[in-house]
Amino acid sequence: MSIIIDSNIILDILTEDKHWFDWSSDQLLKYSEENDLIINQIIYSEISIRFSNIEELDQVISEANLKFESLPLEASFLAGKCFMQYKKNSGTKLSTLPDFYIGAHAAITRRPLLTRDNKKYSTYFSNLEIISP
Repeated sequence: MSIIIDSNIILDILTEDKHWFDWSSDQLLKYSEENDLIINQIIYSEISIRFSNIEELDQVISEANLKFESLPLEASFLAGKCFMQYKKNSGTKLSTLPDFYIGAHAAITRRPLLTRDNKKYSTYFSNLEIISP
């Protein structure tokens, strides 16, 4: 099996977040034992802000045993539809579209999503298996 790993989990570890580091690193370790840990170009982009060069980022991804998978075209379509629903529900944040891409990738590929953002994903992706606190 494989699991999509949300960028907030990886950033918790990279930043050694005081509140979330232990939970996120424990979950990543737990699920890495029997699963492939998947990231896509959206997640890659979001975690890239912590690095000054691409080689450093790629080394961390390799050492963490994260596997890259391109976002399926169907996920892009679903992300757009979910984002439209969010806007119809009076959503005001403009930066949420990447989250919809991540949720759609997990939903379209029928994979669980490891994240701390349970509310948004469960609201817009009703059949998505979410692993969260």
